[in-house]
Amino acid sequence: MPFIPHTDAEVESMLAAIGADSIDELFDEVPTALRCEGLTNVPDGLSEMDVGRIMKSWSNQDGEPTCFIGAGAYDHHIPAAVWELATRGEFYSAYTPYQAEASQGTLQLIYEFQTMIAGLTGMAVSNASLYDGASALAEAVLMAVRANRKSKSKKILITATVNPVYLKVVDAITKHQGITMELLPYNLESGTIDTQSLEAHSGEDFAALVIPLPNFFGGLEAVDALTDWAHNNNILVIGVVNPTAMALLKPPGEWGETGADIAVGDGQPLGIPLSSGGPFLGFMACKQALVRQMPGRIVGRTVDLDGKPGFSLTLQAREQHIRRSKATSNICTNQGLMATAATIYMSIVGQTGLRQVAEACHANCRLLAEKLTALDGVELVFNAPYFHEIVVRIDQPFERLQRALAVQDVLIGYDLSQDYPDLQNCILLCATEKRTEADIDELVEHLERFLTRSGPSACSKYMPKDPAALGFVGDYGKRGGDQ
Repeated sequence: MPFIPHTDAEVESMLAAIGADSIDELFDEVPTALRCEGLTNVPDGLSEMDVGRIMKSWSNQDGEPTCFIGAGAYDHHIPAAVWELATRGEFYSAYTPYQAEASQGTLQLIYEFQTMIAGLTGMAVSNASLYDGASALAEAVLMAVRANRKSKSKKILITATVNPVYLKVVDAITKHQGITMELLPYNLESGTIDTQSLEAHSGEDFAALVIPLPNFFGGLEAVDALTDWAHNNNILVIGVVNPTAMALLKPPGEWGETGADIAVGDGQPLGIPLSSGGPFLGFMACKQALVRQMPGRIVGRTVDLDGKPGFSLTLQAREQHIRRSKATSNICTNQGLMATAATIYMSIVGQTGLRQVAEACHANCRLLAEKLTALDGVELVFNAPYFHEIVVRIDQPFERLQRALAVQDVLIGYDLSQDYPDLQNCILLCATEKRTEADIDELVEHLERFLTRSGPSACSKYMPKDPAALGFVGDYGKRGGDQ
């Protein structure tokens, strides 16, 4: 627990040094009418021991459940050294590095972060991070609309397999700027975009195509074909990627013949704890030709008059630094502490270690799929290759299943029906490198016991078997009505 190490003697010494008689004198410019006379509703302070006991009791209420939930936030192992270093004073309380001569350490760390992200995504340049993956995608959409000089529209073609939270954030940020999104439906069998469905949009004017890898269902999209189709139609490509998966899969910079134009994602898997949903870290990288349209800031490496290497802010395209009309964004933070943790994590784990993490995730997910689908009443929904998430259909209401396993300290997964009406009784499950075979066996054991006790769901007989009865038309899972 942090503490303020100021004794009465130290306070008196400080006041004597600055020539003030009291602490109150330091605030003499505040009018008396605006000052409060004490916090009457705040109870007396507790001792450190008492506060520690209360906080411990609260944390114990959460328990330590075995987590099979992914859906954009992942339960990875974080080496102890990551946050031991990230919370040192030099990083933890460092301010924005406006004065390069006084901020070389911070600037170098950001430079290393950019270098690692550029290498991980296979792109030419990376900025100094954004808020999270969702807002990073929104900024990428705005960037693509500005950068695509061949497009006269403000339309974005975006796959329905992008994280639904990302879709909501993009809509909230861009809709009042005249930008519209058109969803590209997914194939009901594969859970990925059928490249043949793109032909319906050939020749249309779109500023960008958004491609996730892996997609929200964990599936691997045909990124090469999608990228080449977009470029052949003068459409920029935005890749939304999981950084851990990039250790195994083809990075956005190598998609198709010329690579994606912009790559974004959430850096949470890189040493950042779940923390009940944040703070997380957004990253963005792009081709060199688009660097002037990139939001946020970029740190560069140079030499001083004596030839010694140094670091400085080389590109700052936000309205704090340039004219509002010329600014690309109003981003006012780069999530510096999270970027610090991610940089330390990548440095500790290294290229080989990150690949081992990704391989372990994939292996565990294959084992999870194998053992779950061996149970009666559990089936794998999609047949496309996947990374570390799968979708299964369990013939039971999700709420009952969730409550039953939560009692056993197991978090089973994410209910897809709340975002995809066609996926009733479908659950998205994730297995990272932290999930052992014993963890998976425990899940299967509890699930088998629940299914045996519950029997067929009372609502299953009302579930139509024909996809068309769910409001779908055609071969590609396109929903009828407003999508």
